[in-house]
Amino acid sequence: MMLAGWFGGFLFLMLVLGDWLHFSSLRASAVRYGCRIARKEDRLPLSVATALARFGDTGLLQLPNGAARRLPDEPHLALRPQRRLRTAWPMKGSIELEADGEGTKLVCHKLIPWSSAILTLVWFLTVGIGTVTFAVLYLADGGLASLTSIMMGLGILGIGLMVVAFGLITVAFAYRLEDQRLTQAYQDLRASLEQT
Repeated sequence: MMLAGWFGGFLFLMLVLGDWLHFSSLRASAVRYGCRIARKEDRLPLSVATALARFGDTGLLQLPNGAARRLPDEPHLALRPQRRLRTAWPMKGSIELEADGEGTKLVCHKLIPWSSAILTLVWFLTVGIGTVTFAVLYLADGGLASLTSIMMGLGILGIGLMVVAFGLITVAFAYRLEDQRLTQAYQDLRASLEQT
């Protein structure tokens, strides 16, 4: 039984690692890979062909704060910020280029790895359901019988709520950090495409 647990843990770690490696890749198969968490639209005063021509023969454009890759057969870009300090929720951009009159409409989808999204959801569900279950079972077992038991129940419930609050704060700060990095890379990409 112990061997099965070790194998399950190893398999889980390999799945998470594989998910992150595929997500971080700039290969064509990984451009749209990830959990979409936001969408942004923008406009360039260039044609789609002119914007794609800036990538040259390699299809890779090195930016001061990241890298962008163009897909060979379609007007689609992958945008990855620099990999400095990574959080558990790294973010990348998947950008579609659409002709819009004389300009180009950019539709950027912000993506995070599926493993990060699923593990975050499971963690919040576990803590939230565990806290509510404790409160219900504590009340059912006579948790309001004395002042001491009421105080203990409120204390444990408060700890559960603090854990949820700290989790929300951590996710919010990580999102802001990763979004700032992606925004810097996007601004670099836009400046690089617009320069003559």
